[in-house]
Amino acid sequence: MPRGNPEHSAMKYIVSIEIAVPREKVVELLADPAHMPKWLRGLVLHEPLSGVHGHVGTTSRVVFQSGKQRMEGTETITRREPADLREIPKGQAVHFEREIVAEGMWSAVRDRLTEAGPRTTLWVSENEYRFSGVMMRLVAFLMPGAVRKQSLQHMQDFKAFAEQGKDVREAEG
Repeated sequence: MPRGNPEHSAMKYIVSIEIAVPREKVVELLADPAHMPKWLRGLVLHEPLSGVHGHVGTTSRVVFQSGKQRMEGTETITRREPADLREIPKGQAVHFEREIVAEGMWSAVRDRLTEAGPRTTLWVSENEYRFSGVMMRLVAFLMPGAVRKQSLQHMQDFKAFAEQGKDVREAEG
């Protein structure tokens, strides 16, 4: 989607959360696709179309369902640093970045995980959305807080999963 196009509504925000789990464990849990349905509320499908899950350049088909609303798009991993997530040097931030394209929407998410303490991780997520089409632009205009709130909900769900083993699917059923 072209950047700077006046026909597109844009939204940027940052959300963050502290997780009472060591950074290495948080990274391990976030990187494992088997755990995604446990904390990513509404996830129906996340399947790689090309590449290896979580690696730079990999594209995946993603489907979310929220009530009667269904969103399908393509996710592309644009950064994973370090590439090898085992034995990450102390003090080094871990970066996961991706772009998602869906009908009427483009988004970029830049996640940074740092050690906030010996057994605590700070997760900072920078989010950028661009909306096109009348409906998506209207939704973005009328409910700008809803998208930010959903991002924070995903982070809170992950925190509950990482710290207490809570599975969002059990709460929904």
